[in-house]
Amino acid sequence: MSTSSTDIPPPPATKKPSKRSSGQETLKWSRLVHVYTSMIAFLVILFFGLTGITLNHPSWTFGDGVNTITSQGVLAVEPVTPTGQVDFLTISEFARNELGVSGAVSSFDATGHQGEISYRKAGYSADLVFDTDTKTFDLTIEQQGWVGVLNDLHKGRDTGSSWKWVIDIAAGFLVVVSLTGLLMQFFLKRRRTSAYVSAGIGAFLLVMLIVQTVR
Repeated sequence: MSTSSTDIPPPPATKKPSKRSSGQETLKWSRLVHVYTSMIAFLVILFFGLTGITLNHPSWTFGDGVNTITSQGVLAVEPVTPTGQVDFLTISEFARNELGVSGAVSSFDATGHQGEISYRKAGYSADLVFDTDTKTFDLTIEQQGWVGVLNDLHKGRDTGSSWKWVIDIAAGFLVVVSLTGLLMQFFLKRRRTSAYVSAGIGAFLLVMLIVQTVR
């Protein structure tokens, strides 16, 4: 039995892929960046949120207070160079190797025969006071508990350049999360107005609090 060409159904029409608008592409990438940076930013917010509370309440040590150690002795090195200058480097090496001092040197000075070297790191301070004539020294070391260490990390105080980079990178993640979040709201027509009104109210209240605080 023969069939005519009119009995053969035409091939199904192929749908042309719909092109995404630039707004949809922007929303897609904003969501993608927002999701992945948020996972890191949430940890950053958690850390700085908790340490912000402990900073605001310095009496909250959770039983882990400051441990202070004092010691006196005689320098086992020559504190003065042949030219009559205080040899801070030799004294500092003695303090690190023999007295267990750590941290970066934050300051050093000498007046007459009295000298001092200070060391700092997060949650830690050491002050070495010495006499170049008698070669005697007094050392005071203060080691804070884990709360004090975390508080110093929050402030970036006495933490060195590596931790400052960590703070900058963490701040960058927070900026990216904030910008992508605001950008996403711009493309969500149903919530756009209410979202930006809420953001405007929040910004106004923040500015008012800042002005009230610095008066």
